[in-house]
Amino acid sequence: MAKPYKILTEPLHLVVRFFRSLPPTPPSVADENWAQDRLLPGERELWIRMTNQDRRHSVAVARRFIGTRPDATPAEVSGALLHDVGKIECGLGTLGRVAATVVGARFSERFRVYQDHEAVGARLAAAVGSDPATVELIDERGPAFDDLERSDY
Repeated sequence: MAKPYKILTEPLHLVVRFFRSLPPTPPSVADENWAQDRLLPGERELWIRMTNQDRRHSVAVARRFIGTRPDATPAEVSGALLHDVGKIECGLGTLGRVAATVVGARFSERFRVYQDHEAVGARLAAAVGSDPATVELIDERGPAFDDLERSDY
């Protein structure tokens, strides 16, 4: 059963996320440095492959996550920063992502990858040697997931 806050916030979240994803500007230098200081070398390489929009979003989510979970471990913060990293494999821009959200995974392989970006991201993070807690959080599991999910809305 869907969580009440998600039912109420998901449509608004998607609209806000759409408009925030339009400008292609990268994160600020301060945000780039803040994020990269919290990632292992292989994780940094993955994070840099994310779109500017996704990197800006990941920093905002990770900062909210830390506010919600001040005792977060470094591995959990990495998981928050990389929670959408699997989207690098789908190769979809903003409009393609909107279409994938609306029609779901059945339309194309790229839409399926987008819909399954959590598992894809967990696999990518594991492949670069991320801490198991990081991989678990990217894969929407573990004790910190509820805090991450709230931070993403």
